Amino acid sequence: MKFKHFCTSLMLTSLAVAMPTWADTKIGFVNTERLLREAPLSVAAQKKLEREFASRDQELQKLAKQARDLQTQLDKDGVTMSETERRNKERDLGNLNRDLQRQGREFREDLNLRRNEELGQIQERARKVIQDIAKAEKFDIIVEQAVYVDAKTDITDRVMKALGGK
Repeated sequence: MKFKHFCTSLMLTSLAVAMPTWADTKIGFVNTERLLREAPLSVAAQKKLEREFASRDQELQKLAKQARDLQTQLDKDGVTMSETERRNKERDLGNLNRDLQRQGREFREDLNLRRNEELGQIQERARKVIQDIAKAEKFDIIVEQAVYVDAKTDITDRVMKALGGK
């Protein structure tokens, strides 16, 4: 029984010693999801990607329209076409759909790869800015995920502003 009492006393003493330390701790929070979505640098990167992939996207839309038009023609005129003509058009439609699927998959893969590259660069710059703010304002810890965040600890806007200026 004495050991249990000793452990409880030790825990309470440790807690009492630690409390003043926590009271002096300066904590900050950065909403990285919001940062990567709304920061001017992120918005500029998204526009850059849209420009970079616009021509491929237009090609895919053009190919999809060709497939739809061919399908419509087959639906409308298929019964009046000769067997050979109908089979040729169905084969062409199948080839067109396969090309569309392949090019669409390649487009998504390339876009995701480039998006990840851009986000990686932004994350690297954001980490540097967060570290600079932490050192300059003497934060003890800055977290990126939390169950609850008081607005006074959220420094996301300051990080966005600092990122925009660089």
